[in-house]
Amino acid sequence: MAFDGTTIAAVRKELSDSILGGRIYKIAQPEPDELLITIKTPEGQRKLYISASASLPLIYLTDENKPSPMTAPGFCMLLRKYVGNGRITAISQPGLERILFFDIEHLNELGDLCRKRLIVEIMGKHSNIIFCDDKDKILDSIKHVSAQMSSVREVLPGRTYFIPDTMSKLDPLTVSFKNFVLALREKPAALGKAIYTSFTGISPVVAEHIVSGSGLDTDIPASDISEDMLIHLYRQFSYYIEDLKEGNFHPVIYYSNEVPKEFTAIPFSHYGNYRAECFDSISRVLRTYYATRNTVTRIRQKSADLRHVVQTNLERARKKYDLQSNQLQGTEDREKYKVYGELINTYGYNLNPEAKSLTCLNYYTNEDITIPLDPQKTPQENAQKYFAKYNKQKRTFEALSELIQETADEISYLESVSNSLDIALSEADLGQIKEELTASGYVRRKFTKKKVKLTNKPMHYISSDGYDIYVGKNNIQNDELTFSFANGGDWWFHAKGAPGSHVIVKTNGDELPDRTFEEAGRLAAYYSKNRGSDKVEIDYIEKKHVKKPNGAKPGFVVYYTNYSLVIDSDISNIKVVQD
Repeated sequence: MAFDGTTIAAVRKELSDSILGGRIYKIAQPEPDELLITIKTPEGQRKLYISASASLPLIYLTDENKPSPMTAPGFCMLLRKYVGNGRITAISQPGLERILFFDIEHLNELGDLCRKRLIVEIMGKHSNIIFCDDKDKILDSIKHVSAQMSSVREVLPGRTYFIPDTMSKLDPLTVSFKNFVLALREKPAALGKAIYTSFTGISPVVAEHIVSGSGLDTDIPASDISEDMLIHLYRQFSYYIEDLKEGNFHPVIYYSNEVPKEFTAIPFSHYGNYRAECFDSISRVLRTYYATRNTVTRIRQKSADLRHVVQTNLERARKKYDLQSNQLQGTEDREKYKVYGELINTYGYNLNPEAKSLTCLNYYTNEDITIPLDPQKTPQENAQKYFAKYNKQKRTFEALSELIQETADEISYLESVSNSLDIALSEADLGQIKEELTASGYVRRKFTKKKVKLTNKPMHYISSDGYDIYVGKNNIQNDELTFSFANGGDWWFHAKGAPGSHVIVKTNGDELPDRTFEEAGRLAAYYSKNRGSDKVEIDYIEKKHVKKPNGAKPGFVVYYTNYSLVIDSDISNIKVVQD
């Protein structure tokens, strides 16, 4: 989600509740576009992190420290000079702009009480941190913006600060129904877009939430909405704005496939299909959301080489499989040539020496058949030719059948590794997958004196009935779970006919309740290539019936008598354990 005005409103309320009235104790500038301000409050020290990064501007409370340069930058020194030991007297947000004002009182060199204002603008690539006096004259900023850089506003010492009005948007906190209707009627865009382009601080996803709450479609033209529907829409809009005004914030992160999709200060009504994690702090939401997103991005970047190896070999194996399948089709009529040879031996004794064909009764089908002959050969030689062709195609069929099975097994294995890369959550996961690919010959082993020790655990869940459920994150873990960790009476789950994780439920000698079977099935569906499907077929069986053939690739097992269930892949209500 965009760091929009509604998020800023939630941040403002949290900061007002926690650091308002506090004294600035330390000011650091870890990066050229970042500040880390330590504030003393009656409840203890709080750290405020502010980033004006063009790629990821943020503001939230944190517990973490960041190393600072040996020599503080000029902007940091200026803040220390003026507002070091200053008291934060007000934290405000103009309208629903993505801006926060921090009013600070401090004593000057003569002991007189003075006021300054620190302004944080969270505006994408235009984000900035600006320091002003009590008359809004800019003393300095963390980024200088000259007239050559912006024709809208200069941000330089000595200039007067103002909020640029580039979009001519209305303030959603004060808009009347009449102006609300006029704003939407003037927009030839779809309803959702008309809302977020008409009002300050409203992001597309918030506009979608408001429209969804009114029961309308975000894609219909705003000009086509009836007066009655506009009244209903304005009512939903007002409910949302009222929650903002009253500070009714309930921060949430929505997850899709364990990857954070959106965060919000007020829960979305149209995100019911995603797993929701609730928080008591918008700062915790921002820290968790961006840290998790950064982790996922980093893991995807680090796994790029492994994905390339897997994808390259997978494409090669699929091409090989198609070629072998086509060759195998050419041997489908091999039995015909054996029959030709037998019939020529049976009926060819009275053939003319130059006969080009033999028409006779096929005693296998009781039908007449015409067999082409080479007039240059004797009947016996023609029969031998057909027997030779039959034997060649038979040998080809037998060899190709074995090769095709090997290629199919290789494709299945590489697809399982691809699935492991999809669910990898840490560098340790990637290390284990790389070791697996190295042992299988897909990655060349680098010989080093230092031996890398791989320590990685499977995922651990607890069912609603209190039973431990373990999920392998790759084929090595799948083998360890199934054949080293699980007991014979434990239950084993796997998505039918699809690459996926082995799931083990520890029974402790008990008979499992139906709900635990369902939850284990959902985990098997979720951690498979069929994730996201409404109906996934799951095979489950007691572990003692699961076998591993000699020489089989990691993760490959066989079983013959199993139970099946069809279930969705929703695991939002299953408790995960952080081991």
